[in-house]
Amino acid sequence: MASATKAWRLRFDRFFHRKLANPITTRMSDQILLETLGRKSGKLRQTPVGGKIEDKHFWMVSNHGGQSDYVRNIEANPSVRVRVGGTWHNGIAHPLPEDDALARLKTLPRMNSAMVRALGTHLLTIRVDLTN
Repeated sequence: MASATKAWRLRFDRFFHRKLANPITTRMSDQILLETLGRKSGKLRQTPVGGKIEDKHFWMVSNHGGQSDYVRNIEANPSVRVRVGGTWHNGIAHPLPEDDALARLKTLPRMNSAMVRALGTHLLTIRVDLTN
């Protein structure tokens, strides 16, 4: 994929999620949320994500990998919380660049996976080891 196309997708995705989708979906009780600590601000940041719990792990795929703010926050401080089904779970997040993100998407909820494939530029699997 040409770098100009990737740059456009990233700008569009950031605008769409920050200005339109995230303000609405973070208020929905059934939306999965990832809570990180802002690496610069030190404030808690909640990001709507897609994924699922399997055994004692939460699995997800980031659309833009290391270019995503929440991935950068995880790299600075991997302690996170994930809200699934209205319940908060504490955990430690691990970016897994060696994992096949496209194959992982096939195991995750279909609708979110389609959006990640359509808008993603640098897919990155993230596993959260749940501690509670």
